[in-house]
Amino acid sequence: MNKKDLNNWLMFHELHQLARLGFNKSKIARYLLMDVRTVAKYLQMTEEDYENFLLAACQRDKVLAPYQTFVKDKLTQFQDTSTAQIHDWLKEHHPDFPEVSPRTVYNFVMFVRQEYNIPVVKISREYFPVEQLPYGEQSQVDFGEYNMRLSDGKRKKVRFFVMVLSRSRMKYLCFWDKPYTAQMVCQAHEMAFAFYQGIPKIIVYDQDRTMIVDENIGDILLTHVFKQYTKSRSFKLHFCRKSDPESKGKIENVVQYVKKNFLYNRLYSDLNDLNTEALCWLGRTANHLVHNLTKKAPETEYRIERSHLNPYTPLAIEIEETKPYHVRKTNVIAYKSNFYSVPMGTYKGDGTRVLVKENDNRIHVYTLEHEEICTHRLTTLTGQTIINTNHRRDTSMSIDQMILKAISYFTSEELATKYFQTIKELYPRYTRDHMQVILKALDYFNEVNHFEKKAADKALDFCLSNGLYNGHEFEQVIFVLDDTVPVKTKTIKLMDKNNLEKVNQTPDTSNIEDYENIMNQ
Repeated sequence: MNKKDLNNWLMFHELHQLARLGFNKSKIARYLLMDVRTVAKYLQMTEEDYENFLLAACQRDKVLAPYQTFVKDKLTQFQDTSTAQIHDWLKEHHPDFPEVSPRTVYNFVMFVRQEYNIPVVKISREYFPVEQLPYGEQSQVDFGEYNMRLSDGKRKKVRFFVMVLSRSRMKYLCFWDKPYTAQMVCQAHEMAFAFYQGIPKIIVYDQDRTMIVDENIGDILLTHVFKQYTKSRSFKLHFCRKSDPESKGKIENVVQYVKKNFLYNRLYSDLNDLNTEALCWLGRTANHLVHNLTKKAPETEYRIERSHLNPYTPLAIEIEETKPYHVRKTNVIAYKSNFYSVPMGTYKGDGTRVLVKENDNRIHVYTLEHEEICTHRLTTLTGQTIINTNHRRDTSMSIDQMILKAISYFTSEELATKYFQTIKELYPRYTRDHMQVILKALDYFNEVNHFEKKAADKALDFCLSNGLYNGHEFEQVIFVLDDTVPVKTKTIKLMDKNNLEKVNQTPDTSNIEDYENIMNQ
């Protein structure tokens, strides 16, 4: 008997027991969440009748019976396949597959598993206990978010930074009431080191955007702010692989501990009060009570570990405040008497705001969630409009269409495809810009010289041989190698046909005596 049949029999006997106790059909239906007519039907059945009813339900024709062999073969080959995946395969391999609910497919798949004894096999990860680390060797860092209650019943989102020493399990915790930035993360590190009165040799991190720009097969690219901070400190960095939180289980447990023990049902009043309460909680509970695994109190073990930490000297971290700026409908922002462009589509109505931060003679534009949108070099002039051509570039043709069009100009599709795919891999964010430069050069050759493919092939061979995977380099090569085509130059357009006459004109000047007479009167 499977679980479903067992539940059916339990329901049947409970229904009859309630009837024997004197409950009417309506009350039984409300209690068991059933229809009154179903209750009446079951009350008229004996146990033998109900057994025959269940058997008939199992043996009745199924809508998906024609697909039973297909489902059985797939489940036999891949026992861990989900019902949703089976549903998709059925629609993919059988165009005539009927429109049925996911629940129908689930029931049918469970029927096939039971009929052919195909259990669900879950792929599990194997684990091995980690050896106890030396004192002062490692700490782990993570971040968390929580919606706290307010006194008026509303919610307030808070963010927190937490660090734990891997050997002693000594914990540190601090809160923010706004999205954290790289400067705030660095400041939190300093507060943690001051709390521990020392610095561990290695700190384990998740791949957070405030610290990491990108990760390419283990090659970690740090953000500018965090990279500068780590150079001033003695600890080494270790970043976990993406989507692998189990490699830093100690800090993951602490995050849950903070949420379920400290924050659960706590009212939020003020950020300073919250941080004060957090330190008190660390002292009386998190670091005071005996750890469930080590069977020792973290504060007791910390007294031993403290002497093994690297020396700590305070380091001031300045938090740069970012100010929200209004985005105009032309997708520009006004900053220090100049206009700077933002990508098309940034403007989403009158209330669109972005954050602007100045650093290293550049301005960085962020969303209100501190996600970088674009950067511009800061100009010393005023009244200028600085536009990034990438922000208004033509996107009417897809990158793949541009590549196909460019390939048509060459004799060897294979070599051309290899060249453009390499550009696409090297410059994934700027592929369109490179392709526009290349297509512009090829179109110009086609217009001036009725284009012969041998000229393009010659330029392509030169670029491949010398590793020149760049749109501007290709443009220069194709013009240099073919001397028969004149280099395209831009003509200077005069804003006014009388400009040349006005060059030699002397502007009128005012007499200072006129102003003195006016002031004296």
